[in-house]
Amino acid sequence: MPPERKRMAGLREREVGELPPRHFANAIMASKGFVQSLSIQKRLWKHRGCINTISFNADGRLLLSGSDDRTVVMWNWVEEVPAFSFHTGHSNNVLHAQFMPFSDDRSIVTCAADGEVRHSQIGEGGRVTTDKLVELDFAFDLRGKDAVKLFKCKAADHFTADDIELFAIAIDPRKPCCFAVAGSDEYVRIYDARKICQDGNSSLGHPTEHFCPPHLIGENKDGITGLAYSQTSEILATYSHDNIYLFSREHGLHFNDIEVDERLLMDETGPLSFNRDKLPIPKAFKGHQNQRTIKGVNFLGPNCDYVTSGSDCGRIFIWRKKDGELIRVMNGDTDIVNCVEQHPSGIVVASSGIDNDVKIWEPGEGGNPSIAPVDKNLDIFGTYFFKVNEDMWLSSSSDSDGFIYNDDFDYVMELDDILYGNELGWVFRIGILVKAIIQ
Repeated sequence: MPPERKRMAGLREREVGELPPRHFANAIMASKGFVQSLSIQKRLWKHRGCINTISFNADGRLLLSGSDDRTVVMWNWVEEVPAFSFHTGHSNNVLHAQFMPFSDDRSIVTCAADGEVRHSQIGEGGRVTTDKLVELDFAFDLRGKDAVKLFKCKAADHFTADDIELFAIAIDPRKPCCFAVAGSDEYVRIYDARKICQDGNSSLGHPTEHFCPPHLIGENKDGITGLAYSQTSEILATYSHDNIYLFSREHGLHFNDIEVDERLLMDETGPLSFNRDKLPIPKAFKGHQNQRTIKGVNFLGPNCDYVTSGSDCGRIFIWRKKDGELIRVMNGDTDIVNCVEQHPSGIVVASSGIDNDVKIWEPGEGGNPSIAPVDKNLDIFGTYFFKVNEDMWLSSSSDSDGFIYNDDFDYVMELDDILYGNELGWVFRIGILVKAIIQ
């Protein structure tokens, strides 16, 4: 049955009570049509700097954002208004902000580029009290004021024994005692909180598993900037200067009888002590750029059906998880998209990046243009380009899906997917605007 007829059949079943609304919504969110129908419906304006972190509260009514302006904003995103905002006390850019569970959304933890973790408590009348919680390599019990040192994440190479700079952490939803960390080397490390020693000198901690694509093992290049767990404990890792990879249990190095130590990373008498070709290769998601900032990565869909990430080119990429096919590329920022977050239950996606606004994506016609306005300083350049290439634009045609075709010049470009911020991007952007005026 064609997808459109399936949707209509599902709609009929929902209306006559044969299909629960939640199941109907899940079916829609898992469909390719849902992904292709997303457009910017709302823009949330208040921050005065790049927005580095966004997260919904448990029921999705509120959205929390943190910025280079060192403030966090609690949004009523439906009404497009800030419900509450405050200065965090950080002396540098806020990189992550999160509601603490079971706190009635009044307890917020933030970390920033100043190396501090802060706990902010919103009291009656909007009064905010903020405590500094020591440094980033500790765990905290918010019921008290003392930090508990768990372990230092060390490089596996005993010749340097450097500490790993940690950029990402994620908790396994099926086993909350287990969590993954990643940072300045090539490994995703899995720890079990039940097995971490806290006895002074022996408190370094030992990962229960390591994950890494075979071709990157021992390379120690640019590290990992983001992690995400699926509902079935798969792990997404986005590598700087490389791709996004999906790891399952069978990709674990320990699972494949490889111990990550100095013999794996370096052998002075010969090559690495294992055969890369015999290791299973994780699924890769390709096309985005992750070099200039710390990007997150996420799943979309009720059953983690899709993978999504921002990119240095200012676009949001969405791949189908089961086969790695790139399904959609959307223009989401004038420079870089860092964060893409799905609503916990609704058909809503939020994104943020270098721009000062949070963008809310929902199905339907765009309530706000997803392509930024042309800079007036480039008007002369744009006019010149149009005069030189007038025949190209006049001979072009566009279809109902928003693609522009030109047989003479053999190109295809999707209107929502135009590169921004470089000369080529401006050329196509201005040309399309002129063509629209002529028509």
